[in-house]
Amino acid sequence: MGALKPWHIAILVVVLILLFGAKRLPDAARSLGRSLRIIKAETKSLQDDDRDLAEKADAQAGYQPLPPHGGQPQQAPYQAPPQQPVVDPVHRVRDN
Repeated sequence: MGALKPWHIAILVVVLILLFGAKRLPDAARSLGRSLRIIKAETKSLQDDDRDLAEKADAQAGYQPLPPHGGQPQQAPYQAPPQQPVVDPVHRVRDN
Protein backbone atom coordinates (compact mmCIF):
# COMPACT_ATOMS: atom_id res chain seq x y z
CA MET A 1 0.00 0.00 0.00
CA GLY A 2 1.33 3.44 -0.88
CA ALA A 3 3.77 2.08 -3.47
CA LEU A 4 3.79 3.65 -6.92
CA LYS A 5 2.99 0.96 -9.48
CA PRO A 6 3.65 1.08 -13.24
CA TRP A 7 -0.01 1.65 -14.13
CA HIS A 8 -0.03 4.69 -11.78
CA ILE A 9 2.84 6.19 -13.78
CA ALA A 10 1.06 5.44 -17.07
CA ILE A 11 -2.10 7.22 -15.90
CA LEU A 12 -0.02 10.18 -14.72
CA VAL A 13 1.72 10.45 -18.12
CA VAL A 14 -1.62 10.33 -19.97
CA VAL A 15 -3.08 13.05 -17.73
CA LEU A 16 0.00 15.24 -18.24
CA ILE A 17 -0.19 14.85 -22.02
CA LEU A 18 -3.88 15.74 -21.98
CA LEU A 19 -3.30 18.79 -19.78
CA PHE A 20 -0.23 20.28 -21.41
CA GLY A 21 -0.17 18.74 -24.87
CA ALA A 22 2.64 16.78 -26.50
CA LYS A 23 4.42 19.92 -27.77
CA ARG A 24 4.59 21.73 -24.43
CA LEU A 25 5.65 18.75 -22.32
CA PRO A 26 9.37 18.77 -23.33
CA ASP A 27 9.57 22.51 -22.71
CA ALA A 28 7.94 22.10 -19.32
CA ALA A 29 10.36 19.30 -18.40
CA ARG A 30 13.32 21.40 -19.57
CA SER A 31 12.25 24.41 -17.50
CA LEU A 32 11.65 22.16 -14.48
CA GLY A 33 15.17 20.75 -14.86
CA ARG A 34 16.65 24.27 -15.04
CA SER A 35 14.71 25.32 -11.96
CA LEU A 36 15.91 22.29 -10.01
CA ARG A 37 19.50 22.99 -11.09
CA ILE A 38 19.22 26.60 -9.87
CA ILE A 39 17.72 25.49 -6.54
CA LYS A 40 20.50 22.94 -6.09
CA ALA A 41 23.19 25.56 -6.76
CA GLU A 42 21.60 28.06 -4.38
CA THR A 43 21.27 25.55 -1.53
CA LYS A 44 24.89 24.50 -2.04
CA SER A 45 26.05 28.11 -1.88
CA LEU A 46 24.02 28.67 1.30
CA GLN A 47 25.63 25.61 2.89
CA ASP A 48 29.08 26.85 1.85
CA ASP A 49 28.32 30.28 3.36
CA ASP A 50 27.21 28.66 6.62
CA ARG A 51 30.37 26.54 6.67
CA ASP A 52 32.56 29.62 6.04
CA LEU A 53 30.85 31.54 8.85
CA ALA A 54 31.32 28.61 11.22
CA GLU A 55 35.03 28.40 10.35
CA LYS A 56 35.47 32.14 10.93
CA ALA A 57 33.67 31.93 14.26
CA ASP A 58 35.87 29.02 15.34
CA ALA A 59 39.00 30.90 14.31
CA GLN A 60 37.97 34.04 16.20
CA ALA A 61 37.04 32.07 19.31
CA GLY A 62 40.67 30.99 19.64
CA TYR A 63 41.99 34.57 19.92
CA GLN A 64 43.06 35.69 23.37
CA PRO A 65 44.40 39.11 24.32
CA LEU A 66 48.12 39.31 24.91
CA PRO A 67 49.20 39.70 28.53
CA PRO A 68 50.72 43.09 29.38
CA HIS A 69 54.51 43.26 29.37
CA GLY A 70 56.26 44.49 32.51
CA GLY A 71 58.53 46.93 30.63
CA GLN A 72 55.78 48.79 28.77
CA PRO A 73 53.55 51.29 30.56
CA GLN A 74 49.86 50.58 30.37
CA GLN A 75 47.72 53.17 28.66
CA ALA A 76 44.59 54.52 30.23
CA PRO A 77 41.38 53.43 28.47
CA TYR A 78 39.98 55.89 25.94
CA GLN A 79 37.43 58.30 27.30
CA ALA A 80 35.27 60.31 24.94
CA PRO A 81 35.28 64.10 25.48
CA PRO A 82 32.19 65.46 27.24
CA GLN A 83 29.40 66.30 24.82
CA GLN A 84 27.90 69.75 24.66
CA PRO A 85 24.12 70.07 24.75
CA VAL A 86 22.45 70.07 21.36
CA VAL A 87 20.94 73.44 20.46
CA ASP A 88 18.29 73.78 17.79
CA PRO A 89 19.54 76.22 15.09
CA VAL A 90 16.12 77.87 14.90
CA HIS A 91 16.23 78.80 18.58
CA ARG A 92 19.80 80.10 18.22
CA VAL A 93 18.71 82.49 15.40
CA ARG A 94 15.72 83.73 17.40
CA ASP A 95 17.88 84.45 20.47
CA ASN A 96 20.24 86.74 18.49
